[in-house]
Order: sequence, then structure tokens, then C-alpha cells
Amino acid sequence: MPEGQKQAVSLRLGAAEIRKIKRLAKRLGVRDSDVIRYALKVQLSRLAPLCDPNVRGRALMPVFIDAGIEILQYFELDEESLNHIINDGVEHDARVEQDDLQLMAMMGMQRGYAKLSLRDLQKSLAAVPESVGKNQMDDTLSTSFRQHLYAKYVQPSPKDSGARRAASKKLAP
Repeated sequence: MPEGQKQAVSLRLGAAEIRKIKRLAKRLGVRDSDVIRYALKVQLSRLAPLCDPNVRGRALMPVFIDAGIEILQYFELDEESLNHIINDGVEHDARVEQDDLQLMAMMGMQRGYAKLSLRDLQKSLAAVPESVGKNQMDDTLSTSFRQHLYAKYVQPSPKDSGARRAASKKLAP
């Protein structure tokens, strides 16, 4: 298909999704199709680095950090698939550590075990009072994990490489 031409596609959406689209369109005073195109463009732009086969390893971590656990849950990404997507063909220094991939996969599928592993890693999570509800704990868990990944892969300092290896060893159950 020539660049710039549009093509009609068919989507299967549930009744709840269609209701939400219609509510958004009505409130914004636009067509349903405008809402769908907007949502699609926003998500595609967030995931754009995944379209580039040259973006691998640590360079992909901002995509997964920004997308959150939703991408892991929706596409049912496990540790093996994450390793393939992120680390295939990557030199050792640019790789994402296996422990972090394992934690990412657990965040998407096995929240309880991920909480235990992340508590060992992040002291801030241990300071959460027992009175905090489950949803707040899940939010804290997600935020703590995102902060850990961001600090480790997006803004690491040169002297952190040794500290990174030490921190990842603490993660192993």
C-alpha cells in the first residue's frame, strides 16, 4: 500500500470497550472512529522503539517502563519471551539482567512472588504500613519496580555497574 493512503481494518471489541469509546466520543464531540484512531496512534507511538529491530537491550527498557505491567499482562509475556524481545543479539554490557527480566515477567503474572522479591530489593516497600490496602500496595509495587528499572537501565551512573551486579544478586530467591 502506498505511503499516505488509508486502509480500513476490522477490529473485534467487547461491549464495554465500545461503550467507553462512544462515551468519550460524545463527551469530546467527535466521531467514534476519531477516538479509536487517537488511542491507536498514542499506543503505537509509545511502543515505536519495538518496531525498530536495531533498538535492543537496555535501550528498550524505557518502552517497558512507560508501558507498565499492562503490556506484560495483555500479551502474556513471560521471562523467555522478554529475554528474546529485549536481549537477542545484544552485547553483554547492553543486556538487561536476567533477574530483572524474571521480575518483569512476575509483575505481569505472579504479583505475590514479585512483591516478595521486590521487597528484598527496595527498602521503601518494606516501610509500607500494614494498613495500606491491596490496590495501594500494587500501586506501590509497580512504582517501586518502575523506579528500580529506570534508575538501573535508563539513568545509570558509570560507577553503578558494580552496584548493579551486587543488587541483582540480592534479587535471587
